[in-house]
Amino acid sequence: MKRRDFLKTSTPFAVLPFALNGLPLRALGSPSIMSALHGAFVDTDHVLVLIQLNGGNDGLNTVIPVDQYANLSKVRSNVMISQTKVLLLDDVNGTGLHPAMTGMRQMFNDGKLGIVQNVGYPNPDFSHFRSTDIWMSGSDSDEVITSGWVGRYLSQEFPNFPDGFPNSAMPDPLALQVGSVVAPVCQGLSVNMGMAISDPTTYYQLITGDTGSVPNTRAGKELDYIRTVAYQANEYGKVVKAAAEKGNNLSDKYPSTGQNRLADQLKIVAQLISGGLKTRVYVVSLGGFDTHASQVDITGGSENGAHANLLGQVSEAIVAFQDDIEKLGLDNRVLGMTFSEFGRRIASNFSYGTDHGTAAPLFLFGKHVKGKITGENPQIPSTVTAADNLQMKHDFRQVYASVLKDWFCLPETDVDTVMMHEFDTLDLLDDACTTSSARREDLRRSGNAWITNYPNPFQFSTTVRFASEGGHVNVQLIDSQGRTLRTLVDAVYPMGEHNVFVDMSDLPAGTYYCRYQRDSYQQTKAMLKVR
Repeated sequence: MKRRDFLKTSTPFAVLPFALNGLPLRALGSPSIMSALHGAFVDTDHVLVLIQLNGGNDGLNTVIPVDQYANLSKVRSNVMISQTKVLLLDDVNGTGLHPAMTGMRQMFNDGKLGIVQNVGYPNPDFSHFRSTDIWMSGSDSDEVITSGWVGRYLSQEFPNFPDGFPNSAMPDPLALQVGSVVAPVCQGLSVNMGMAISDPTTYYQLITGDTGSVPNTRAGKELDYIRTVAYQANEYGKVVKAAAEKGNNLSDKYPSTGQNRLADQLKIVAQLISGGLKTRVYVVSLGGFDTHASQVDITGGSENGAHANLLGQVSEAIVAFQDDIEKLGLDNRVLGMTFSEFGRRIASNFSYGTDHGTAAPLFLFGKHVKGKITGENPQIPSTVTAADNLQMKHDFRQVYASVLKDWFCLPETDVDTVMMHEFDTLDLLDDACTTSSARREDLRRSGNAWITNYPNPFQFSTTVRFASEGGHVNVQLIDSQGRTLRTLVDAVYPMGEHNVFVDMSDLPAGTYYCRYQRDSYQQTKAMLKVR
């Protein structure tokens, strides 16, 4: 079996060898551009918490356009929230929140919650799997990108990962997913860089790192790679467990364990941040938002029911987490963001539910969020058919680019590299960048580098430098969709550094990658060709 084929069939990430409060932790990290939410990143001291509302949240019943109430009432009267129940926002005309979101309404009024209206992407796809894939990868709807937007960012900052990791510069997991619902996070990935570990004390003697010798065969090299990933997972498991034991929670707003799964996950995130973990990206999720039927309680009022319960959990969890982060003195460092694969249709259906739609609102929260609504309310025409949808006003990749630039302090050129296109940023955050270029370069050099290129960015050509320890080396030029464009190196090289000139004048501007492979080692370098 070829190594790339093995990676496609292996588990999508390493499972850390313990659980917190009954919830497993999964360390995410990969050098491959084919992995979402993988890699490492610049030490800005900032933390991003991604909250996935899995299933497609009904935005019109979440952030309610009261100024469009008359036309909405004509087409969704069986699910529409009574106008008298809508939670109006301070200093905002014509917009309110679902009555279950009292806590988040207060956060908005306090300037700690921002709302971006009408977020989506052109030519939307109504499949849960495909749309999730698009949101995770940051791709256009007509292209399949097998890397994730956070993964590309992290790989941009720590291009040498995982060879030589963990290390003193980055001893902790690069990203953590909390909880057992993993499929939505990794949906659509073609290459997976991890494995599950059920017994780290006996599995290849992981604690000591003594994995034993392997035969000098293709199968032996694959086994060596497996052991390397497993060893890293165990090392990360130890530091995460130490952070969990050191950290704590100070908020009394969390519900009892088991009553709100999202709150349980965010409580763990706060505990790990307070314990000193250097992990900068956390992913949590809450499912159930695919409300085709019984979205509301037809006997108890439309402000009650399944969707109300979900939004109540989201609001309760975010409020408790933010309160915890503030009491722990960490609110200067933490930004939260929600996302869902799509919204719902304008018109409701006859099952007291709503069907797959297009654009929907997105929330950001934290100390550095500008507490305002970005964008106008969705406009509801006087005549609406069952097939009609909301018009997208903000591309979700504009939000991503804004987070990369204004939260993770990424230079604009690097933002374009990560996002693979140029996207206008939005005024969502205040000036919170604290990173230094010297520290960033130090972190970029951490680990073992096998391939680099200069100049980068470039216009027509670049020179790729790669290392050999004596043996066969393969270097391929691949595009953002993972397609091999050409093989640059495929030969036996003596020990040392070697250069290869790469003429790319025939290729359009954009992001490309050099993929280096030597025995069980693999590394990918992002390159930006500019006009």
